[in-house]
Amino acid sequence: MWARELAVSAPGKVILHGEHAVVLGKVALAVALDLRTFLRLRPGAEGRLSVSLPGVGVRRSWDTPGLRALRGRIAGKARGKEELPRGGEGLSVPEFAGIAAGASAPESLATLAFLYMCLAISAKYGDVPSVDIVVCSELPTGAGLGSSAAYAVCLAAALLMVCGAISCPLQEGESTARWTEEELTLINSWAFRGEQVIHGNPSGVDNAVGTWGGALRYQAGKITPLKRVPTLRILLTNTKVPRSTKILVAGVKEKILKFPAIMNPVLDSIDAISQECQSVLEAMPANPSPEHYPVLEEFFDINQHHLNVLGVGHPSLDRLCQVTASHSLHSKLTGAGGGGCGITLLPPDTSPLAVEAAKQDLCACGFECWETKIGAPGVTLHSCSSLSAQVLHELAQS
Repeated sequence: MWARELAVSAPGKVILHGEHAVVLGKVALAVALDLRTFLRLRPGAEGRLSVSLPGVGVRRSWDTPGLRALRGRIAGKARGKEELPRGGEGLSVPEFAGIAAGASAPESLATLAFLYMCLAISAKYGDVPSVDIVVCSELPTGAGLGSSAAYAVCLAAALLMVCGAISCPLQEGESTARWTEEELTLINSWAFRGEQVIHGNPSGVDNAVGTWGGALRYQAGKITPLKRVPTLRILLTNTKVPRSTKILVAGVKEKILKFPAIMNPVLDSIDAISQECQSVLEAMPANPSPEHYPVLEEFFDINQHHLNVLGVGHPSLDRLCQVTASHSLHSKLTGAGGGGCGITLLPPDTSPLAVEAAKQDLCACGFECWETKIGAPGVTLHSCSSLSAQVLHELAQS
């Protein structure tokens, strides 16, 4: 039996520097974004496990004996969504869930990730008790902000906790708690398996940022947390222009093959920006003062020009940079480019009026804006009473 009502949250992520160059073995810096996914966990009806994802219109419930039968031959080994193992009764997980093979809609993938993680974790650590899970998110989906990884991290932490594989570190009277380093490593490994169900072949960066928070250096498959990360205020802007990461990556590769003598130095410069930025961030105090920002702003400006040279800019992103520059603020794209999202640094001496004016001008372009922070904490356990009224309202929409 699980007897407590608790909540788990995990942050999204943005790429600070190193987009596209990282594909070619250069350094990228990924930072936790203080827009979070929240999971509410509470005791459920006896013999039933339910999950509700109001953001994608999912409300599903299964009886635990049926799940136990299905998990018959589920191994602890991760598999991609095309290779989900077959259950003891001959049904595959998608068939059991009533989802067509190869389905790629967010609601289908979110349901499959939940079922796969639930079955695999219970096969290794013992039955998942009868619980009711509701998930909501402040992160837009499909915007390159790590929303699926934040979901997978929350699920991993909650399921491992109710199975007893990790502790429940929140003491009575506390508002939040974090797990030990060893427990975080276990959460991260299971979140990565959830990401494999959703994405097939993820890098592991998004779930690592969701688990540990702060900032990570990523190079050629190696993930290293930065020693110290200041909390920096930013504007996050979604241009709402859809783009194909696959096509953008292919375009960069083509340009490098066509003009290697020109493009390789650009990649080397992006790599140098990532490494210089890492040094600057690690030398900064936790709450930097305005004089720490000019060098970060210059890095943004130079890297944005480099990304345009690589061919991943877009008129919407140029407009974003122009609008924020008119308010003396510095921006760059984050992620794949070609539309998508941009980030704008907000030094501590930026007046609230200037921030509001910039937001209004960006919204007037048809963009969506959030004032938030980077360098946020990773996966966290909360008492439900400590959550904001807005989050509690969202979690009640199930």
